[in-house]
Amino acid sequence: MNTYPKGHFICIDGIDGTGKSTQIATLASLLSELQCPSVTTQDPGSTDVGRQIRALLLDSDLAIHRRTEALLFMASRCEMVESVIRRHLDEGVSIISDRFLLSTVVYQSIEDETVDCGVPTDLLWQLGNLANGGVQPDLTILLDMPAARALERLQDREQDRLESRGEAYLERVRQTYLSELPRSSKHTLVVDATQSIESVSAEIRAYVTHWIAAE
Repeated sequence: MNTYPKGHFICIDGIDGTGKSTQIATLASLLSELQCPSVTTQDPGSTDVGRQIRALLLDSDLAIHRRTEALLFMASRCEMVESVIRRHLDEGVSIISDRFLLSTVVYQSIEDETVDCGVPTDLLWQLGNLANGGVQPDLTILLDMPAARALERLQDREQDRLESRGEAYLERVRQTYLSELPRSSKHTLVVDATQSIESVSAEIRAYVTHWIAAE
């Protein structure tokens, strides 16, 4: 019998290199232990439309205006909400998402001399909430780490078009994550991702276990 029949929507976010994939797998195991069925999603991605848009946004060398980028991210997310997330939540299945609207607000709002001027955060939140049909995470977990440390972890892999904008850009992304996080969901958690994998996992497990029990 499922102890927690309600589907919970949890997002794990942060700059690349902070260990999101590892912690998503750990969180999925925890929900299984708590008898909460769950599925994982990737934003952008998780649908045929989303995978096509992801390839265009992150793996191509096309010059794309910042507003165009933002709207493409939102189109992918809209498809994921309507095709995957909403259906599973209605069935009592929890969602663990690798990124959500917060990431678009952060990355597309940053002003940097190497790219077009950023889009205002208020506008991005408004457009994003419209595209999502009002669906937002119940809990957002931010894995926080200085950009220099994260880039060290990424040295052995090919960087996508956002990571390749450099350390100064990614550090501004990190700081914007911290400032915009409270707008992402009702419940939020910041975890120091410079800790050991085991310590990060333990902190997330303790928080989520208590949070679900209190729902």
